[in-house]
Amino acid sequence: MATAIIIPRDYVYPVATVTSVFWLTTWQMIKVGRARKAANIPYPQVYADKAEAAASPQAQVFNCAQRAHQNTLENLPTVLFSTLILGLKHPVYAASLCGVWTVFRVFYTIGYSTGDPKKRNLFGSAAVNAFSTLGLLLGATYTAVKLVTDSL
Repeated sequence: MATAIIIPRDYVYPVATVTSVFWLTTWQMIKVGRARKAANIPYPQVYADKAEAAASPQAQVFNCAQRAHQNTLENLPTVLFSTLILGLKHPVYAASLCGVWTVFRVFYTIGYSTGDPKKRNLFGSAAVNAFSTLGLLLGATYTAVKLVTDSL
């Protein structure tokens, strides 16, 4: 038995916000590259070691920028797939949550990239990111359950 999924016209909004996430990670990658160069941390070294970070403010900034980027990458599968799944039934809600997540991830990156890890919660970004991720996850779960139950 086949189940048809009709993509709503408003699905362009989740697609647009998912695309904005690609730009976010590209911007973060550039920030990390510049910080790596300023700190003179060679490849393939992922982070400056403790001694380097303690001796050089640029190395600490590199570590923080690298961590902000890596943390974003750790969250991407959940955010992207949840946005696209939730968008099948509730595209505006999905796009709104992903858009909020992306904007506050910018604030998170700016704060973290100062070299002071405590500033990563700029404008409450860590909490807003957590709540928007939870909203996406719950919405995607609801959508998946609805799709399954509708096909029975």
